[in-house]
Amino acid sequence: MNNISKLLLSSVLAGCCIGIGGTVFLKVGGVEGAVLFSIGLIAVVSYKLKLYTGAAGFVTKSNIWELLPILLGNIVGCILLSLFPTKLDVTAIIEARAACEWYNAFVLAIGCGVLMTTAVTFAREGKMLPLLFAVPVFILCGFYHCVADAFYYAVGWNQLSMNIIPVYLATVAGNFVGCNIPRLAAIVNK
Repeated sequence: MNNISKLLLSSVLAGCCIGIGGTVFLKVGGVEGAVLFSIGLIAVVSYKLKLYTGAAGFVTKSNIWELLPILLGNIVGCILLSLFPTKLDVTAIIEARAACEWYNAFVLAIGCGVLMTTAVTFAREGKMLPLLFAVPVFILCGFYHCVADAFYYAVGWNQLSMNIIPVYLATVAGNFVGCNIPRLAAIVNK
C-alpha cells in the first residue's frame, strides 16, 4: 500500500471513530454523552489515525499538503458512519450552525483547535487523561469541530441549506488556527 493510500485509509478510519463518538453523544446527550464522545478521539490517538484536528497543530512546510486529503478522508468516514441504521436527531445542531455567522463559527472553532492540540500533545507524551477531558470541554463550551460537524451534517443532510458552507469552511479554518496556537506557548517558553 503506498503512502497516499495509507493516509486516506487512516483518515477514513479516523472519521469513522469520530462518527462513533458523535453517535454516542447524540444517543446519550448531556455531560455523559459529551464524556462518552471522547472514545472517538481516544481511538484515533491510540491507533495513530489521521484526524484533521490531530494533524493540523503539528504540520510543517513539508507535510502541510496532507491536511486536505486527511480532511476529505475524515468526511468520508463520517458519511460512512452516518449510514448506520441508527435514529439520530441532529436538528438542534444543524439549526444552530445554520443560524451562526461564519466569523462566529471561526472563533468557536479556534477554541476547539486549542483543546484538540493540547490533548494530542499530552497523549503523545503518554498522558491520556487530557483526551478524556478535552472533548467534553469543547462540546460543553459550544466550540465547533469540523470533523464532528461533518458527521452531524452527514446524518442530517436533508436538513442542510447552502448557508452552511461558509460556516463549515470557517470551522475548518478556525480549527487550523486554534490547533496552531499551542505552538505560541512553546515559543514563549523557550
